[in-house]
Amino acid sequence: MFRDSLQRMVDRLAGGMAGILMGFDGISVESYTKEGEESLDIQTVGMELAHAVVQMRKAADQLETGRLRELTLKADNLVVLVYLLNDDYFVACALKPEASFGKARYLMKLIAPQIQAEL
Repeated sequence: MFRDSLQRMVDRLAGGMAGILMGFDGISVESYTKEGEESLDIQTVGMELAHAVVQMRKAADQLETGRLRELTLKADNLVVLVYLLNDDYFVACALKPEASFGKARYLMKLIAPQIQAEL
């Protein structure tokens, strides 16, 4: 059920590469990698992101900025959007730099309630 949501998100996005549902403990619940993008190890990306997101949540708490909702990682060859679902899980979408960043954010927000309901 989670895989279907991730697949719909990634496949609807030109330049979408992969999606993952992951716990902040670094354990993947489900993932999907688009055909032809198998060189991207979304599991490793997710594990590294889990650590970074935990640190950013702590920083947001210390700075009293409110609850962290989204995080974006932009590199030369990869963009990763992270959307926090609750205190335990987040969903991330990996895309090519030329992909529509706005559409990716929209699609993540679209599938978030479905995934939250299934959790």
